[in-house]
Amino acid sequence: MNSNKKLPVAVLGAGPVGLAAAAHLIERGLTPLILEAGPKVGANLATYRHVRLFSPWQYNVDKAARRLLQQHGWTSPPDDGLPTAGELLDAYLTPLAATPAIAANLLLGQRVIAITRVGFDKVKTKGREAAPFLIRTETAEGTRQYLASDVIDATGTWSHQNPLGADGIPALGEVVLAARIDYGMPDVLGSARERFAGRRVLVVGAGHSAAGSLLALAQLAEAYPKTSIVWATRGSNLTRVFGGGEADGLQARGQLGIRLKALRDSGGLELRQNFRIEQLEEVDGRIRVTGEPISGATPVIDGIDRIICAAGARPDLALTRELRVRHDPWLESTDALAPLIDPNEHSCGTVRPHGHNELAHPEAGYYAVGAKSYGRAPNFLMATGYEQVRSVVAALVGDMAAADDVQLDLPKTGVCNTRLAYDDAASEPVVSCCGVPAAQAASCCVPAPSPFGACGCSAPAKTSCCA
Repeated sequence: MNSNKKLPVAVLGAGPVGLAAAAHLIERGLTPLILEAGPKVGANLATYRHVRLFSPWQYNVDKAARRLLQQHGWTSPPDDGLPTAGELLDAYLTPLAATPAIAANLLLGQRVIAITRVGFDKVKTKGREAAPFLIRTETAEGTRQYLASDVIDATGTWSHQNPLGADGIPALGEVVLAARIDYGMPDVLGSARERFAGRRVLVVGAGHSAAGSLLALAQLAEAYPKTSIVWATRGSNLTRVFGGGEADGLQARGQLGIRLKALRDSGGLELRQNFRIEQLEEVDGRIRVTGEPISGATPVIDGIDRIICAAGARPDLALTRELRVRHDPWLESTDALAPLIDPNEHSCGTVRPHGHNELAHPEAGYYAVGAKSYGRAPNFLMATGYEQVRSVVAALVGDMAAADDVQLDLPKTGVCNTRLAYDDAASEPVVSCCGVPAAQAASCCVPAPSPFGACGCSAPAKTSCCA
């Protein structure tokens, strides 16, 4: 910690990892200053309340946060339950934010726009580490500034979705037609139903968010037969989203892939591979999507009403322009963390534990944690973020033995994906991940039906993520 010991530690973002950081700071005798852009905590979670997590409650509650909550009579949900994002928000984050120690230090509606050091741009060195951090925010009442001894940046990536353009920048016409594009995972069968019912919808992306939206649209089409689905991917390799089927190490991912392959093979959607979007334009009231030329021919998708862009997300690096930060050139994580999380080599279940050492930047006292720490890598887990902040806070108080002792136990399956919660209460027979009735499959996970055709284990085995 720098010499400004009387100042609070700024925690940017009041999502699961940010509030966990605050709980660890409080437990260590430090004062957090929690700055949240949204009107309530967990603002990003609130945008996908309908999505059910595959990891059960026992992996979604930070240990220091649990201890703080229990001091105020909180009863934990059953460890083996599988919460939706909305349930995580309502049953965990909202009560956590209401505990006196956190509520007294939580400021909502504070969108961080810059972080620097008082009196120092990034060029000046002498005396730099002794200067407090200055955090500037935008609020409904105007610009505000706050001082802090250290900064834990848990601003995430979800609010900075990648564009449709294959070059990493918005496609031509994308900004103009933004009102007809949904980024991330809209609630296709819930609050966003009317936007998609009976429409010709283009889903762009080759990950599990895209898969979830495709399967939800297929379910919507059963009720609204005029709904048609087009799926566009930039490449031709669908191995990651289809998974390994019954042999997939993540059973839920395998089942999701099986459902998606069946949808494709049945003609339930139009698949356009190697389609790298270059331009969007309105033609006769609908959207024409033009791809980059292939072998002299220009691919076109016509007659689209709405687009779901599930192309991933990225961190907002502009916040730290005046800090001395060092990022991996392509993942935008710290350079030390990049080889541990490279999605070309790792799924989220194979990322080994890491803490303050891998998260440190040249700017002493500044740490990016949570999804932001992974940059553009999509394999982040909430439980990983909890261990990150435990290690970082231990380092801030000088307990290096605890800071260096990074450990993480994760379930063997179901940790890398989410599924929608739409018809969990469906009356159809419950079938296990093994494809037989759960009562006959004691060695298999106990499922909950979903449009993904996947299930989550009610008593998952533990394994070190180093295994």
